Order: sequence, then structure tokens, then C-alpha cells
Amino acid sequence: MDDIALAVEAPLARIRLNRPERRNVVSLAMWRALPEICWRIEADKHALVVIVEGVGDHFSAGADINEFEAVYRNAETTREYLHAIQDALTALSALDRPTIAALKGNSIGGGLAIGLCCDLRFCAADAYLAVTASRLGLLYGFAETRRLVDLVGPARAKDILYSARRVEVEEALAIGLIDRLVATERLGETVETYARDLAGLSQQSIRGAKFAVEAVRGLSTETQAFRRLIEDAARGEDSVEGRRAFAEKRPPNFKFRGRVEKLD
Repeated sequence: MDDIALAVEAPLARIRLNRPERRNVVSLAMWRALPEICWRIEADKHALVVIVEGVGDHFSAGADINEFEAVYRNAETTREYLHAIQDALTALSALDRPTIAALKGNSIGGGLAIGLCCDLRFCAADAYLAVTASRLGLLYGFAETRRLVDLVGPARAKDILYSARRVEVEEALAIGLIDRLVATERLGETVETYARDLAGLSQQSIRGAKFAVEAVRGLSTETQAFRRLIEDAARGEDSVEGRRAFAEKRPPNFKFRGRVEKLD
């Protein structure tokens, strides 16, 4: 199995960080592989919900420090390395499917950045959450910092970034850094059950909602593109099926597997 791998078990896709002997630290090769994995998911109509998880006891202890001497050896290699990280995180955050990070054990630095790119973060009670850049004389990237600020606010983001401290899971839940706190032994089951429930709902509604939530953060008023997104859903095949199922008192059988236009 590769250090980062995609497994599609319809209706779920799993992105697995697979270096358990190193607490799933993320190598340059893994950063470079993630965009292609995301493209493969978007091309697969059977992959409806994406789970991002670590193999073994940890999600990810962050970027591979053993590579730092090589990747930061000069200005050119530094730019290439940082671009590879940003390309990977952008690809994951831009996926048109719902994404869920299953955080457990070490979920630190670049590992936590991967979790921040997901729509939801389900967290085990044993998780160690931290951004340790200030211990290494580094800065969190622009996109990672923005996502952190969006979740917890500027003051708490500064605290997390300044101090490099461990954020206890109860605090993480209270401030919005994670979305659900789960007993460690139940994390996998809880994430999978939730993901399968999402897969049974209207994918036109879910994918449209993902784009809509991102859009409204930057809009002060409704746009024509936003109205069109709503109208397309109302006239869509899933809407027809949902109304029929409600009238017939049966579970809906949603069929939509197409693309929803992003609100760029």
C-alpha cells in the first residue's frame, strides 16, 4: 500500500495516510500525490462521501521533519515544497463531495491542516491537537491560517499559533476546532455511520450546500449564480423524487450523481 492511498468502497471513498511507523507524517511525495487522488474521487460517480483517516493509532503528526534539510535547502526548493503543500490542501478543500476527517492520536501541524481542509472533523478522545510551527521557527501557510481563523476566530487562532500548545479535545469542541468528540474506540464506526447516512441523501442538495456555504461567507447579498443554484435544485430529479417519496410515505431513492456548478 502506498504512503497515501485511495480506497473506494461505494458509496464511500477513503483517503488513507499510511505511514503508521512514523505516526503518518506527510512526505513531499504524499503532498504531491493528494491532488491526483482528489481528481480521481471527483471522476468517480460512486464515491459520494470522503473520509480522510490515518492508518494505525494516529491521524498525522504533520509534515516530515526528516525532509526539511532537503526541501528548505534553497529558495527554489523551498518554494516548490510550499507550493506542493498548498496545491494538496487546495485540492482537498475544493472537492465537490462532503469530506470528513477522522482525527485521532497525533493530529498536529500539517496533519491538522489536512483536517482543517475537510468539511467536518470528528475527533477521538485521545487526539493530540496542536500547531507546532513556532517550535520549529516556521509559519503556518496562508490557507491553513485562514481556515483556522474561520473556525475559531482571530484571538484563539493567535493563541494556538503563538503557543504551539496542545488544545485539549474538550476545548477544541467548545471553540469549533472540531465538530464532534467521540470515544476513541468508536471513532471509525461513528464516522462511517454518519458518512453512509449522508450518502443516502440527495447529492444535489449536499453538493449544492457545500458550495453555497462557501459562497455566502464572501457575499453580502444573493447573486444571480446563487439563485440559479437554488432553482436548479428545486427543478432537479432529486427534488421530484423527494416529493414523491414524501407523498408515498417511503424512503427516497435519489439518483443524482452529476456536477453542481461552483459559485466562483
